[in-house]
Amino acid sequence: MPKILSNSNGKLILPESFLKRRHFPPNVEFWLNEREGDIILHPRLPDVRKLYIEVTTGCNLQCSTCIRNVWSDPIAPMQWETFERILESLPALPDLNRVIFTSFGEPLSHPRIMDMIEAVRKRGLAVSLGSNGLLLTPKISEELVRLGVDRLVVSVDGVKPETYEEVRGAELSQVLYNLRSLNEAKYRLGSLIPALGIEFVALKSNVEELASLTKLASHLNASRVLVSNVLPYTEDMREEILYGHEPQDSYQSGGFPVRVGAWVTWGTLELPHMHWGAERRCRFVNDRSIVVGWDGAVSPCYALSHNYSYYAIDGRKKQVERYILGNVHQSSLADIWMSEDYTLFRSEVRVFHFPSCPDCDLRDTCDLRVNNEGCWGWNPSCADCLWAQDIIRCP
Repeated sequence: MPKILSNSNGKLILPESFLKRRHFPPNVEFWLNEREGDIILHPRLPDVRKLYIEVTTGCNLQCSTCIRNVWSDPIAPMQWETFERILESLPALPDLNRVIFTSFGEPLSHPRIMDMIEAVRKRGLAVSLGSNGLLLTPKISEELVRLGVDRLVVSVDGVKPETYEEVRGAELSQVLYNLRSLNEAKYRLGSLIPALGIEFVALKSNVEELASLTKLASHLNASRVLVSNVLPYTEDMREEILYGHEPQDSYQSGGFPVRVGAWVTWGTLELPHMHWGAERRCRFVNDRSIVVGWDGAVSPCYALSHNYSYYAIDGRKKQVERYILGNVHQSSLADIWMSEDYTLFRSEVRVFHFPSCPDCDLRDTCDLRVNNEGCWGWNPSCADCLWAQDIIRCP
């Protein structure tokens, strides 16, 4: 019979009728927790659906918008031994259906990225790849098509060459050439994949080019344009933000010269929210995603996967500490996912059992937020997470 694991390692028996009504397997175990006087059972299930792998913290660019300008983490590639530990964990994750190779580094700069993709594809899993596109040579494009990578998301933060160069310090023409080469490889090999997505970080200095970006995306046969606001890691980027604490009248007043849900030939344009106060929802937790860093350490999301500082929505500088829930060198991904801390953390995030710091009357005098903490609830706190507000977005 199933057992309930409590903080004191106590055991309780649950009737089979309870399990059948909730479609739990007969041998499932639970973590026992209490929230505001209610007893809550958290099933220990290895139900990960998405796996994000950060194959490197290095990059061939130094973009003005990037977290790498302020973080304190080392610049290093994932070792093959670490990747093998991840591979060894995959059979114990029966619901896993997609692996996403992307991070704050450039995946294509890893010398064995194609070997990694091939190893995952051999296990029948869908693969997404995020890139800045500059290392997407015709040879690599052909290999991505051959391996069956079904999604490629490329960052393009400006349609004008001078705008792109200002943000990324590189030539837009090279990226466009590489994307056209990708389309040629798809045509030559008779494939519709990888489907191309364009990611655009909206700034005051580039937002007027968004309308032109949708036209460019159509010419490139992109199926998706994903727009995110900028998370300001530096004072310069703080001056570039378009969103705010108070509601805007429309996306146009927020700076976006396009309408919500616009079509890009045969794809869609997805715009972020522009003010605090929308429904708080963590895509990482709701999509059952897990993030493995370059060193094998497991974090619940991008926002908690590195040590860095940024400016919160009210302008206060905030220090974020990396939240590690385990490491693949010590435990399997399934064991880490089903651990007590990780299970309870996901439960708290699902119901967003955190304060809303930007709305608090004491926010100007509260020191807890400086260190990513809340006055109540789980710490580290998601109390003023801009990802959960859909103000900041990622693939």
